[in-house]
Amino acid sequence: MTGMTHAMLKGSNVPLDAMAVRAVLRWTPGAGVPDVDASALLLGASGRVRSDEDFVFYNQPRHPSGLVRRLPKRSAAGGLTDTIEADLSALDPSVDQVVIAASCDEAAFEQVRDLRISLYDSASADGDPLAVFDVRAETGEETAIICGELYRRGDGWKFRAVGQGYPTGLVGLATAFGISVDEAEAAAEPDPTPPVPETTTSAPSAAVSGPDSQATVQHQQPAYGYPQPAAQPQPAYGYPQPTSAPGYGYPQPASAPPAYGYPQPAAAAAHAPDPAFVLPPQGPQFIRP
Repeated sequence: MTGMTHAMLKGSNVPLDAMAVRAVLRWTPGAGVPDVDASALLLGASGRVRSDEDFVFYNQPRHPSGLVRRLPKRSAAGGLTDTIEADLSALDPSVDQVVIAASCDEAAFEQVRDLRISLYDSASADGDPLAVFDVRAETGEETAIICGELYRRGDGWKFRAVGQGYPTGLVGLATAFGISVDEAEAAAEPDPTPPVPETTTSAPSAAVSGPDSQATVQHQQPAYGYPQPAAQPQPAYGYPQPTSAPGYGYPQPASAPPAYGYPQPAAAAAHAPDPAFVLPPQGPQFIRP
């Protein structure tokens, strides 16, 4: 079938005579058009990768076996290309599929124009493609698309046009097929905000931070989450007090402490008997002569 090009529809498949192929992604660049990256996933019988090494992309452009690799991007007539090359005949028998995907994390595929995957025989440098498939986004929100897949069928291989999109980018696509994506490096980036210095001022034992405590934000340990003044005498029943001890929370005169909180006279009256006082008659008097 080297002399025939199959224009494929979504979901269709064709058998392959060539066992070493190049899957070329091509699109038209322009203002506002994001860059597209080609990638490949080698899947086992379970439909998942056997290990993280089965993911070929821009940060890992060559499979350890050397049989699947990503070639450098090129500028072609009327477009840009990114290519995955695979030697199907030499792949380990545990590999059942090679998924060819495209991703553009800068924007969604609705902004990518004229995306097409073309499959070539690697032995024929200038030959016509074996199959072509125009990839169209289904919703326009996809940031990764499975363009096609190479899969075993009996003793040979076939190519299927897929066109299934993912709105989660290359990371979402990789994790969907069992890749362990380590995002700890991004989470471990230093915080540009300088840390708040801690103070050595000790807070009263009663000021215990509760669920609403701002102890990690304030310079002083607050009581119940509110900042406290630097120095404040403890009032009685919540009212400001004079320097001397009050009676029941009310301001008192400077003289001696009052009884029950009421003002008292300056000096108490003397209770001496009156010399001019005469008792009244006490009734009939019985006097003996």
